Amino acid sequence: PPRSGFPPLTLPLPQVSLNAWFWSTVFHTRDTAVTEKLDYFCASAVVLHSVYLCCVRTVGLQRPALISIFRAFLLLFLACHISYLTLVRFDYGYNMAANAAIGLLNLAWWLRCRPRLPHVWKCAAVVLLLQALALLELLDFPPLFWVLDAHALWHIGTIPLNVLFY
Repeated sequence: PPRSGFPPLTLPLPQVSLNAWFWSTVFHTRDTAVTEKLDYFCASAVVLHSVYLCCVRTVGLQRPALISIFRAFLLLFLACHISYLTLVRFDYGYNMAANAAIGLLNLAWWLRCRPRLPHVWKCAAVVLLLQALALLELLDFPPLFWVLDAHALWHIGTIPLNVLFY
């Protein structure tokens, strides 16, 4: 076990987040069909990983079989999501709706488990702020100073929230 006191199941969070930021940076630097898909798919993985961590925190490590089943379900969902967007149709609306729905599930679950664990207020604050930041994705506006558009501000806003969440 790590010396930080975090269960080993939470340790992949920084790697999943950094991977998503990496591919987002690559996509915004070099806009191709492949980099766009990697950006979108890795962002979905971050949202699903947060749902997984919420399951681990609320169900507890005492039920490893249930957590394993839920993890398998989330991985299957991600595989189906990626397969549909890759093999059937790259549908921006569906991708946004799927991630928004998962984000709302994540928000509701973290808020629901808040009273039972004293430190979970940080997780609840993060998911609330992420949902607020998501409005930047939906309510686009022209770039400020010809540089910072809504999408750029959304990316900037997510950086400190991952530190708080971890």
